[in-house]
Amino acid sequence: MVDFSIPAHVFIYILDLFGTMAFAVTGAFKAIENKSDIVGVLLLATITGVAGGVIRDVVMGQFPNALSDPAYVAITVTSGIAIFFLYTHLKKHWNLFLKFDAIGLGVFSIIGATFAYNLVGLNFLAIMLAGVLTAVGGGILRDVFVTQVPIVFVKEFYVSASFIGILVFYFMLYFGGELYSATIVGLTITTALRLIAMKYNWNLPKVKGI
Repeated sequence: MVDFSIPAHVFIYILDLFGTMAFAVTGAFKAIENKSDIVGVLLLATITGVAGGVIRDVVMGQFPNALSDPAYVAITVTSGIAIFFLYTHLKKHWNLFLKFDAIGLGVFSIIGATFAYNLVGLNFLAIMLAGVLTAVGGGILRDVFVTQVPIVFVKEFYVSASFIGILVFYFMLYFGGELYSATIVGLTITTALRLIAMKYNWNLPKVKGI
């Protein structure tokens, strides 16, 4: 039995804010790499941080949390400002961008899955859709805004890591596991798979000769 001193909804909320920060950092990095000014940096940080959750909420018929709770935008703006001023010290550490992207993928995959679970219960399609949308929505828009092919379409083991983590989350709940445990295990597996895939250059099959 896993014993936490904070309520489940507070735990999920903290994770959601952390994932928002992680993805906002990647958006700020991308904006600066593409020579955006401070406004562009803050805009892309915000889009990357909250777009996945907004898309998920709209698809699930809910008013977006990021629009009703100012903490989300406050975190994306703060993250964008921090990266804007610290970029010259961080630019040599490109792995930082990739690690934050992996953390954001893991957290948002399971946050989205948890959102659907709390809304509709153990509906596999809803859980998978909400998890993947939350995980990749912001990153796709981030890359599109800087005129790059979204990382989700070309990078090694990206959506696949999200899918596997959500699958583990679902089956842990299906077989009677705690929400806390399923959340932690699911996001850990997703993040770890993404980091391992980057380290060992895991790739899914592609059409040859193109």
